[in-house]
Amino acid sequence: MIPRLFAALLLTALPLAAAAQDTLYFSAIPDEDETRLAERFGAVAEYLSEELDVPVQFVPVKSYPAAVTAFRNDQVQLAWFGGLSGVQARLLVDGARAIAQGDEDTSFVSYFIAHTDTGLERSDDFPDAARGMSFTFGAKTSTSGRLMPEYGIRENTGEAPEEFFSRVGFSGDHSQTLRLVASGAWQVGALNFTVYDQAVADGAPEIETAKVIWQTPPYPDYNWTIRGDVDARWGEGFADRVQAALIGMDDPDLLAAFPRNAFIAAENDDYAPIEQVARELDLLE
Repeated sequence: MIPRLFAALLLTALPLAAAAQDTLYFSAIPDEDETRLAERFGAVAEYLSEELDVPVQFVPVKSYPAAVTAFRNDQVQLAWFGGLSGVQARLLVDGARAIAQGDEDTSFVSYFIAHTDTGLERSDDFPDAARGMSFTFGAKTSTSGRLMPEYGIRENTGEAPEEFFSRVGFSGDHSQTLRLVASGAWQVGALNFTVYDQAVADGAPEIETAKVIWQTPPYPDYNWTIRGDVDARWGEGFADRVQAALIGMDDPDLLAAFPRNAFIAAENDDYAPIEQVARELDLLE
């Protein structure tokens, strides 16, 4: 009788013990369509859960600032940030550190694209002929969709975007920038090169009317950033285990969803150039 009672109590306690185990929550800047993000990061959550032996859950957010806020408030402990949002998050959370980046993120670029009706052609030189046209960035705090394109405009023209272009807007994300320029709603726009290249690989119809006309010089961009208190919660060396799991991610389907060829180690100092430019443009508090 006693053994049966003990067994029953044990079985009852198991779900409680599992529920009590801390879940690692992570998020990502919403740089593309929400459906695509959910597919990408749902699979990543499963992979990390298996590698780390802890529950892992993806938490979607609606904006770049929301991703930073969730990280600051400990609603997520790990995040896939852009260069600027990563800098913002690490400045807000003591001990937070960049732990991984895509192999491509050491030398990232932004594309300037234009509707074919503008007559603008691809060149190594900044497109001065775009003066007076309409222009859209991506999200307001996007590294590849706003920060570095704006820096490129100012460096090459000596003017603010609002002075060089007739009208300036923010589409919200890279996919939307491509759609809006392709439709002619905006004549010129700036976006993440991987999003455009993926559209080319997919044979997306937008590439028929939205063509690359210029690209920025390279800069460091996306990164996985983790809070500084995760070792206290999940055990000594947990942050290093997460880093190893990300760097060890070699499933082509997982990597293609980013898209990245591989993840490599990263550290905060890698993003010093991004912080410097953000301060020059007054985009950091």
